[in-house]
Amino acid sequence: MGKIKAMSLFANVGIAETYLNEIGIDVVIANELEHQRVKFYKHLYPHTNIVEGDITNSTIQDKLVELAKKEKVDLIMATPPCQGMSTAGKKDKNDIRNLLIRDAVKIIKKVKPKYVFFENVPEQLNTYIKYNDSEILIPDYLKQEFAEEYFFNKNFIVNAADYGVPQLRERAIILLSRKDTKRRWDFPQKSEEIITMKKAIGELPSLDPEIYDISYDEQLKVFPEFEKKKAEGLKVSKWHYPPKHVYRQIYSLMHTPTGETAFNNIDLFKPKKKDGTYTKGFKNTYKRQEWDKPAFTVTMFNRTIGSQNNVHPGRYIGKDSDGYDLYSDARVLTVYELMLVTSLPKNWDIPNWASEHFVRQVIGEGIPPLLVKKIMQELININE
Repeated sequence: MGKIKAMSLFANVGIAETYLNEIGIDVVIANELEHQRVKFYKHLYPHTNIVEGDITNSTIQDKLVELAKKEKVDLIMATPPCQGMSTAGKKDKNDIRNLLIRDAVKIIKKVKPKYVFFENVPEQLNTYIKYNDSEILIPDYLKQEFAEEYFFNKNFIVNAADYGVPQLRERAIILLSRKDTKRRWDFPQKSEEIITMKKAIGELPSLDPEIYDISYDEQLKVFPEFEKKKAEGLKVSKWHYPPKHVYRQIYSLMHTPTGETAFNNIDLFKPKKKDGTYTKGFKNTYKRQEWDKPAFTVTMFNRTIGSQNNVHPGRYIGKDSDGYDLYSDARVLTVYELMLVTSLPKNWDIPNWASEHFVRQVIGEGIPPLLVKKIMQELININE
């Protein structure tokens, strides 16, 4: 068969679409609200007609429906924002972003594509939204709207690590296939190999963090090989360069072993605030990742040492002048390392104008593209 034509709603910068063209899926239409993301998307996919604007606006909805019908779209991908449901967010059931799925549903019901791909955080399955003057769970809402015309996949929860992605990232993915296609779309078989952090980023050059609250001369006293390591990192990628942190956080993580949280350190090396008092937090913060497991879920806050499971695993490098154990890479993952554990290609074409903060944010919000590719490959298979 020919290429499957697709439309991507809530497209971000197109991370989910990364590998689709190579397997025979052509994303011909996309929609994104934020101008900067639209600009990034156009850089990556100049041939896709991306509609910039608010999907809750009826004019934008009508335009998307018109374009989808004109292009005879077979597949609609809908990946609405998750901040109102995510455990990394506020989990506010009244967050208006939770209702955006209703706007996607309006478009889907008018276009009537053969296939639909809904993606969000697992908490979506337990989130209620308003429907006909009452509250209903989102999965039940989708069944109310689509069960008559579409088959649903069996299980909605999937972990990216089961499909060759070096990241423990659970998602709720609901796959619909129109009943007149006489095809059921479900998840493919899991991969036999789990890709660990060691395999994904273990061969990359070690980097010392940049300390932004002390002088450069003091920085070199703490990390004499800072510039040498930085140069080695930049040989790999312009996005593999030292993240910036305050010294008190770096000092704490320099004495934190692989896989451990700094909260388990002796008092001398526990996390502290600027005023010198001890920081309080969960045991999954100020925490190094592990080499023999996939990365933990990459979030929007991936540049922050004190957020969830963000710190490089590090390696034991000896003892300090007082005889305490020292560990390398007291920092968060670089942008390049985030790309690899998210399953983005090594040569992912980030535009020159994009700031580190922005790139980190869109990666944290994106779905691992290798997971999408494998699920979409299953769609290709059932159409052969």
